Amino acid sequence: MLTKQWYREKYHLDRMVFRDLMWAYVSYPSIQVYAILLVSSIVMALVIYPNASVSPIRLMGSIFATLLAYPFVEYTVHRFILHGRYLYRSPWTAALWKRIHYDHHQDPNDLRVLFGSVSTTLPTIVVATFPIGMSLAGWAGVPLSFATGLACFMVYELCHCMQHLRVNPKNQFLRKIKRHHLLHHFHNEQGNFGITSLLCDRLFGSLYSSSEKIPVSPTVSNLGYQEEERVRYPWVAQLSEHKL
Repeated sequence: MLTKQWYREKYHLDRMVFRDLMWAYVSYPSIQVYAILLVSSIVMALVIYPNASVSPIRLMGSIFATLLAYPFVEYTVHRFILHGRYLYRSPWTAALWKRIHYDHHQDPNDLRVLFGSVSTTLPTIVVATFPIGMSLAGWAGVPLSFATGLACFMVYELCHCMQHLRVNPKNQFLRKIKRHHLLHHFHNEQGNFGITSLLCDRLFGSLYSSSEKIPVSPTVSNLGYQEEERVRYPWVAQLSEHKL
């Protein structure tokens, strides 16, 4: 019910200021779910730790390892899943791909299709964090690693929103990642996949800093879902027409 109420509002990031964004951010049901789970996970770790035979160093290691892994998870999901073409080629996953990325590239300023859905984000966070916590600190490390992953994703969501906000951040790093992300949306989507970090783009050669260094992409807004692809795999097109 709260989700439906939130979606009834119109959120256009190019018309919002930071205060408007923060209200939309903290009132979004998924963000509230992440916050509740984050606090619950920390409490769970505190309950488990006294009975767990694990050193504080290994416990802290589960936190730091998750922080180190996060940019790679973010990059992998964005580049190879969200920008991959296999999701729209199946009638079972076409609607999912449309919701989690195609609609965002169609209208990057619509906040309603920028936030992720808990049905996809939470399983991803679980898969990425549980093995880290378990391998480094057992069951005491799992909730801490999960809480760290949740915190990272909440920062990701806020940074992503700010990158589409009409206000230019005062912080130099935030301005830098915003510039790179806007190039990803409006010049060439085959690079600048990092949202909170440029590390993986540098490591894997997908970073570009200006529109002069890479040609304009004809698929920057449709992600390659055009012409023959729309005819051969019509499900996203049908859903888009139905929405209209």
